[in-house]
Amino acid sequence: MSSSDPWLVVIDAQRIFASPDSPWGSPMFDDVLDPVRRLAASYGRDRTVLTRWVPPARPHGSWAAYLEAWPFARVGDDDPLLDLVEPVHDLGAHVVSAPTFGKWVPDLVDLTGPAPHLVLAGVSTDCCVVSTALAAADAGATLTVVTDACAGSTPADHAAALHVMSLYPPQITLVTAADVLA
Repeated sequence: MSSSDPWLVVIDAQRIFASPDSPWGSPMFDDVLDPVRRLAASYGRDRTVLTRWVPPARPHGSWAAYLEAWPFARVGDDDPLLDLVEPVHDLGAHVVSAPTFGKWVPDLVDLTGPAPHLVLAGVSTDCCVVSTALAAADAGATLTVVTDACAGSTPADHAAALHVMSLYPPQITLVTAADVLA
């Protein structure tokens, strides 16, 4: 692969979003693991980035109110609740942790460059995936969102987020894993 080749970015495949016992658990999570693993095998470890949501160390502004509303998520960034799930541990050579929904943060920009082609998968479509896609597209990145490799908080919210992102061509395009792997 060359430096201009796309990067696979697997957004927040963490226990906090995978566990059915978590208030943030996605009922769609298990369904995206196979497409994510197939995509990662195609892109390779060096072109795959795994991201993690971590709570801000000192919540301020709206984050203070947000973590008041979701006290179970007020944990240290090394808490097992924030661990990547076992099926993705070995997929990427790079891990970016950020205390924001969107993962278009300086650490990801430094890794991929300021105007890369990012292929997005992960959780949750209606929060961290859409937040990443819109911010990255606005900054000049090209985004491909793999619809069947993203899990929403609910199927309806997943569909709504995909609809929003579908309004941004050609900066954001929606495809399936089969399309990417063809």
